[in-house]
Amino acid sequence: MKILVCGHNGQVAQALQGALAGLGEVCLVGRDQFDMARPEQLREPLRRQTPDLIINAAAHTAVDQAENEPELAFAINAEAPGIVAEEAARLGVPLIHYSTDYVFDGSKATPYDEDDAPNPLGIYGRSKLAGEQAIRAAGSEHLILRTSWVYSLHGRNFLLTMQRLLQERAQLKVVDDQIGAPTWAATIAASTRALIERWQSGQAGAWGTYHLTAQGETSWFGFAQAIGEQLKIRGLPCAELLPIPSSEYPTPAKRPLNSRLDCSRLAREWQVSQPHWHDALIDCLK
Repeated sequence: MKILVCGHNGQVAQALQGALAGLGEVCLVGRDQFDMARPEQLREPLRRQTPDLIINAAAHTAVDQAENEPELAFAINAEAPGIVAEEAARLGVPLIHYSTDYVFDGSKATPYDEDDAPNPLGIYGRSKLAGEQAIRAAGSEHLILRTSWVYSLHGRNFLLTMQRLLQERAQLKVVDDQIGAPTWAATIAASTRALIERWQSGQAGAWGTYHLTAQGETSWFGFAQAIGEQLKIRGLPCAELLPIPSSEYPTPAKRPLNSRLDCSRLAREWQVSQPHWHDALIDCLK
């Protein structure tokens, strides 16, 4: 089987490279071959690759930056996934695509399930929602996997930023009223492999949209506390952490206060579940 992974340098794409080993020929392609910012130029290289499965792990994920460059965000997050889905349908192969908790406004009091109406607060969320809609309209067999608060030891993310700041500063303020599930990129990659294996073995669930995050919940402050605890265990310096509301840390893009996603449908339909976020964090740091 030939698996084409779009998004060579991203956190999830890097994790997929190891997680998919042994399933077949895994081809990671980056901007030099597949420039998602130029959607119409994707068709020819996709047809030339003739994959058996396409995974789109490419995205414009700079949430605040997207507010200032909406055309680029929509090109990468909406138009490009739509064209990839159209080509997947033309080739008759499935597409796996990653989306986000930011398609919701965070006003719900309980975790969001897949049937809840999206209502994104900013450009990033709107562009990702438009990408979901374009994929569904293309008519290909697909899995849209919404995840949240992705981190790894690669690239730029909350874990690496906190590790640095907690060791550089004496005191650090972190938002405590946004709730979600920090999700290790390796968890997403391992779950993706499990989904592919079930599809290969004829045990696939229904195609469609699913939520895929770590189990449990915390705030950004709670996540920072857990990172700090691991620094202390290793004998490294750690700043004093102070919880603050989102109102004290204004950003160009408004964030949802509730980013919790109900992942029970994925477990029920595909028999794929994820570890608790704190356990995954410890495994990542090991």
